[in-house]
Amino acid sequence: MPSKTPSPYSNPWSKTLTVASAADRKAPLTYTRPSGREARTASAPALELDWFVEVLMRRMMPKNGNQQTVQWMNGLSAALPRTRPIYRQLVALVEGGIARGEVPPGFRLPPERDLARRLRVSRATVVSAYRELEARGLLRGYVGRGTFVSAKPDAGSAPFAWRGKMSAAALNSNDTTVRDLVSAAADPALVSLAAGVPALDCFPTAAFQHAMNDVLGKDAAVAWRHGPTEGLRAFRAALAERFGGDPEHILVIAGAQQGLDLLARCLIDPGDAVIVDRPGYLGAIQSFRTAGARLVGWDIAGADLDELEELMLRYRPKLLYTNPTHHNPTGYTMPIRARRELLELAARYRVPIVEDDTYRELALGAPSPPPLFKLDDAHRVVIRVNSFSKMLAPGLRLGWISAVRPIVEQLSLIKQQVDPHTQNLSQLVVCELIARGVFDRHVATIKTEHRRRRDAMVGALRQHVPAGALRFDVPDGGMYLWCQLQPGVRARAVQDHARRESVMVVTGEPFYVDQGGADRLRICYTSQPPERADRAARTLARAVAAAAREDPAAPTRLV
Repeated sequence: MPSKTPSPYSNPWSKTLTVASAADRKAPLTYTRPSGREARTASAPALELDWFVEVLMRRMMPKNGNQQTVQWMNGLSAALPRTRPIYRQLVALVEGGIARGEVPPGFRLPPERDLARRLRVSRATVVSAYRELEARGLLRGYVGRGTFVSAKPDAGSAPFAWRGKMSAAALNSNDTTVRDLVSAAADPALVSLAAGVPALDCFPTAAFQHAMNDVLGKDAAVAWRHGPTEGLRAFRAALAERFGGDPEHILVIAGAQQGLDLLARCLIDPGDAVIVDRPGYLGAIQSFRTAGARLVGWDIAGADLDELEELMLRYRPKLLYTNPTHHNPTGYTMPIRARRELLELAARYRVPIVEDDTYRELALGAPSPPPLFKLDDAHRVVIRVNSFSKMLAPGLRLGWISAVRPIVEQLSLIKQQVDPHTQNLSQLVVCELIARGVFDRHVATIKTEHRRRRDAMVGALRQHVPAGALRFDVPDGGMYLWCQLQPGVRARAVQDHARRESVMVVTGEPFYVDQGGADRLRICYTSQPPERADRAARTLARAVAAAAREDPAAPTRLV
């Protein structure tokens, strides 16, 4: 907690700081890290926030006048000059506190949302400042734990300013959502309901090991040499037989995300309009946005084809991306009639469709409708993307694209520039799993387990979260519950409260191309065994209740 050393300033929560003298302003504030029982009290984070804000604000005091009082009711942005971006000035204030030793190594900085609210700036301002300080080596962030001051560097070794050397494209790649979800899923200390992970404890490890031993026993050299960019022909033939299509119309990829990136490089020029699901898969949104596309959202769950036709007429899109089967994040499945109408529209306006078919095999009720790729008999307009990440395991990094031959050839040329070949061993082993029937038996197993996990999570949420506080439909497949909070409750606040109890969920904003999703949460019910559902639901109930007690007015003024 803050030290008892008297400060020439009043307590920072008083909204008024009084300057005693320039000499006092230069005197360092000392900080004593709380320990033991004191560190576990609810007031410790608030006291640390108050102390940290005082360190920042006292360095902003005017240099003239010993009796001058500075009012900061309007926050940091009102007190700082507009000669350069506010976040850069915040960087300078924190960097100065670290350099003077006022903010010691190991100090945990306040959460972005809390500091933004206290300083009355946007959360984006604090996020940008923290990232800049991380790039300079002064801070280090840990998913689920927070952001900490790095260990003090050796004397005379100033960190290299790498951020100033980065390209504009790199600096614009600032959405950490996917990275944070993956990191949280890999942290055993967290109960992650955020990343889309299947029931990995059902993975057929023994069968996989046997298949791998057989593959290496036959001809290990095939596994270790370079393979064709399009993928091994035997594997493409197995995919075509099991999932439909022609081996010559298949490109093997290192997961669906790589496929979306390749398609963006192949089909999109900067400024092209692209229609995407609203809400939709955040990885697709990131890939298309990085390619410079103007993203237009279409409400897939409403399946309003009249609206879609209006969007096609207004924006003349280069392509349409959709995930029509057990949709991520909503769980929605498009009926067969709507699929046919969608294909008719796409053919009429000559708009290619990129169909994300990743969740097709994970139906928990009636069989899924046929994919758009199959309904498009001549494959005139549909390109299909699929992956084994949800059907087997994300660690395999193995998927495929199905398209007409000219598209496959062009994608292969683009792929060879960044990934000349997808590793042979995974292709050979999965090919054996398909041939031996292991894959189909595994899909049946995880469907049963996913149904059990879905029902456990739904039951626990209904038991512990008050009716109306968290509304959702029970999906008939896929991996997610798409939840809506009651009016006035912010999903980010729920996320923050749950994270403090080591439960991770993802908010709705990353799934929208506009400002939607502030009242939404996505919960992955497949990633945790049923016995953890009760703990997770109890934590979410407390997080929702705590968020409901907060002031719903968050800082909205961008600086």
